[in-house]
Amino acid sequence: MGNADLLVITELFLPTKGGTAVWFDEVYRRLGGKNIHVVTARVPGAEEHDRDHPNSVHRVELRRRPWVKPESLPMYANLLTKGASILVRHPIDQIHCGRVLPEGLVGWLLARSFRKKLLIYAHGEEITTWTQPAKHKVMTFTYRHADHVIANSEFTRRELLKLGVAEERITLLPPGVNVQRFRKGLPFADLKHSLGMAADEPLLLSVGRLSRRKGFDMVIRALRLLAHKGLTPHYAIIGIGEDHGYLERLAREEGVSQQVHLLGHVSMEDLPRWYNACEFFLMPNREIDGDNEGFGMVFMEAAACGKTSIAGLAGGTGAAVLDGETGLRVDGTHVEALSQAIERLLTDEALRRRLENHAWRRAVEDFSWERVAEKTREAMDAPLGQAVSQDKAV
Repeated sequence: MGNADLLVITELFLPTKGGTAVWFDEVYRRLGGKNIHVVTARVPGAEEHDRDHPNSVHRVELRRRPWVKPESLPMYANLLTKGASILVRHPIDQIHCGRVLPEGLVGWLLARSFRKKLLIYAHGEEITTWTQPAKHKVMTFTYRHADHVIANSEFTRRELLKLGVAEERITLLPPGVNVQRFRKGLPFADLKHSLGMAADEPLLLSVGRLSRRKGFDMVIRALRLLAHKGLTPHYAIIGIGEDHGYLERLAREEGVSQQVHLLGHVSMEDLPRWYNACEFFLMPNREIDGDNEGFGMVFMEAAACGKTSIAGLAGGTGAAVLDGETGLRVDGTHVEALSQAIERLLTDEALRRRLENHAWRRAVEDFSWERVAEKTREAMDAPLGQAVSQDKAV
């Protein structure tokens, strides 16, 4: 289809933080120019971000209103109105939606009204956590009526099949990484110094929202077990979230607060340097009340910086970390197993080097955003009801 004219509806888009926002910004800037119209949320910093963006970015108010029932009704109305105005004024070929709700339902209404092809992204956690009967019913309907659904992992693909989405409409396509920004060989001595660390002291790293399913608390618990074996690595966590106070308290209770560093947000320039600074990356994710990690873009960021990872067994992280090939996967509910995996990577340098070399090569060759954009274009060009074959999508 070449440079197709697209309407992209996504609440999550840079400068909003998070992997999904990065995904859509990175891919659609590579798929075209001003002929791609992105309808997204009005957020602080948006004007500066959009000024030189290659796509046409349209910002609308996307806030829930407690006095309106349902609270999300204004979001649907604003997305629908802006999307319709773009479809009237521009020769749009397809509609792409960042999530199934609210974006996908709005996209379905517009696609049927204007007779356009509809593509929706599925991330996994929405399928396993949106259990309210009415919401689940609307979600299922919307996924089933999309022309194409992009699943970010095999886990997500299986969940879509459980909903009754036709297999031939699902394309397996994980997100990627900016291999020009996330790369090996970046300086990091000042970062370690800022934590009061010596240059040769080992540093473990996690990046992500401070929520229970990420498993950061289990790493803190594992530090106490490692100390009994004479291993006292520092542990830095980049991110914000509801578990900040809990993690601080836990570090004190476990007697490892001197090793644990909650860094909050770091600059975009420093994030790749933090990956370079660590010995390896950890996110031993687990399922919490149906909430799962759909893929884990942070694993690919670490890999692009030449680092191996420890991931959990839950959700779709097996697509990001190949156990025994690019990293290790452990039961994220089992602190002893996690402690053993950390000890193994800290003490077996040959194993660590082998895993990180394979991780880096896979990230650069298969997960660059250029590669993801190419596969997205294949999904766009596929006939209705025909997915890109899975062996081509990853």
